[in-house]
Amino acid sequence: MKLLLARNAGRTPFIPAVILLAAAFGKIAVAGVSSAPSAPVVITGADRRPALSLDGGWASIVDPYFSGLFSFHHEEKANGWFLNRKAQPGDTFPTEYDFSKAPTLKVPADWNTQRESLLYYEGPIWYERDFTYQPKEHTRVFLHVGAANYKSWFWVNGQKVCEHEGGFTSFNCDITATVHAGANFAVAAVDNTRHEDGVPTLETDWWNYGGLTRSVSLIEVPDSFIDQYDVHLSRTEDSVIEGWVHVAGAENATKVEFEIPELKAKTAASADRNGRFLFHVKAEGLERWSPDTPKLYRVVVTAGHDSVDDLIGFRTIETRGTQILLNGKPIFLRGISIHAEAPYRTGRANTDKDQETLLGWARELGCNFVRLAHYPHDETMLRAADRMGLLVWSENPVYWALQFENPKVLAKAQQQLDEEIGTSRNHAAIILWSMANETPSNDARTRFIETLAAHARKLDPTRLITAALLVRAEGRTKIIDDPLGKALDVIGFNEYIGWYEQPPEGADTTDWRIDYQKPLIVSEFGGDAKAGLHGAETDRWTEEYQASIFRHQIGMLNRIPQLRGMSPWLLMDFRSPNRPRVGIQDEFNRKGLISDQGQKKQAFFVLQKAYRENAVGKPE
Repeated sequence: MKLLLARNAGRTPFIPAVILLAAAFGKIAVAGVSSAPSAPVVITGADRRPALSLDGGWASIVDPYFSGLFSFHHEEKANGWFLNRKAQPGDTFPTEYDFSKAPTLKVPADWNTQRESLLYYEGPIWYERDFTYQPKEHTRVFLHVGAANYKSWFWVNGQKVCEHEGGFTSFNCDITATVHAGANFAVAAVDNTRHEDGVPTLETDWWNYGGLTRSVSLIEVPDSFIDQYDVHLSRTEDSVIEGWVHVAGAENATKVEFEIPELKAKTAASADRNGRFLFHVKAEGLERWSPDTPKLYRVVVTAGHDSVDDLIGFRTIETRGTQILLNGKPIFLRGISIHAEAPYRTGRANTDKDQETLLGWARELGCNFVRLAHYPHDETMLRAADRMGLLVWSENPVYWALQFENPKVLAKAQQQLDEEIGTSRNHAAIILWSMANETPSNDARTRFIETLAAHARKLDPTRLITAALLVRAEGRTKIIDDPLGKALDVIGFNEYIGWYEQPPEGADTTDWRIDYQKPLIVSEFGGDAKAGLHGAETDRWTEEYQASIFRHQIGMLNRIPQLRGMSPWLLMDFRSPNRPRVGIQDEFNRKGLISDQGQKKQAFFVLQKAYRENAVGKPE
């Protein structure tokens, strides 16, 4: 009989007397009970590692009162309920939880769109999955979780291995000490309850999809392994690749090698006492990555017995005055915003087909740029953007009104930023790290996001920092003077002339005052339309009205001299509980240029024509 102990997260592990007694009589093995689970770690290029996929059907138990972790007094249990994984004949222990009789949920996927009863569910759900494994000598094993929204706890063979907060970043739990030869089982508790001190906080404008929303796998590494690496093109030296490699558990004088075979570029040295290796190598004949030529090179990093084989593109991104320079040349970012909403089936996007469909539509629209809102997207999306040549704005989920004066909330935002950048820093597609979206302008907010911006620059000085700001108005003049602009390299701003204020033609007489001599991106504009609903251009909710907004917006935006990009809101309709209008929205934000079922609206073709004819924006 195998039992999973239910205990309060974050407390010192304990073993109830009933389990110790069972262990004494040989009923169960209590392994590793003397050590607490380690914190999850960030591993760069985890998807390039040998892996055993745990995707598929997981047994599931809905637990709205979280009785699996807490007693009926909501206290840590001494020796009461625990999870009975699979009840056996003759068992005398409580059997409220029996995964063998539980229905399954697909992983990766949100639970909301898998069962009608779970569409609105917010709370904990338990997952269980059997797997077979054969440990190897001198090998560490990590449970790799692509994302679990929002808080999650993990056990392997009844022993807690880690817990995590944050719904949109990947993490890795060390299970080397808990996995064994033959049959094993993993249990996860995932809780998508919203919290005031969460990142994001209580209110968002997207569906709170719960569950193991991205792939889960086991990845193997040697005892000493490459956990993070940064590879990029030098801004100051032509055709020079530079960066660093960090080796976890590095022994003295661990040899580290860096190689790009196609370019015959190679260098090697010993890691320093902190396990870090800096490299700087000439790469003659290098072809720079760009939307027109998204060239990717095979890059091999080796340290001792470990090796990572990645695909990386090389380009530079910087600003000069009000210009954005890609590979030293001015560029205008013809973009669109995208939520991680699955085309056709809805729910959380998480497959290669999902990403290729969404980015394929962006390419068809004429984009060279996408804003991946409002949280880090799956690495499969970033890999697709690398291949397809789409520049990316990647966003931390600091959204609307967080508890900006709470240092614990800042720590959560920094943790998610660490995971976002640590996982994604080698994707050529990413050119912008966004710190926030539509936050209120006050001193506490500004200090909070300035701290994040400084942290991001420390983690990655090779990319640009932005945020989507709100604008204010004085009569017909829109003003961008948010104090946060001082901390940004590129200023993003959202405005909804034609939808939340004024008719569409109001854009024709709107002027702009920009208090910063920096590049601007209009990160959101648009309006709702139900696909197939037609009428006059003055009839709200129709395709004609939405198309009218885009025509008037394009004329207005062309009058802003320092505008260097745009990502209208947005590519595809997505679920949101904030959008209840019956018969029109039906709990979908309908600002997409494409419906959730793939129907292109009139505004799609308006923007497509402007992009293809270069009728909007100029790089300088």
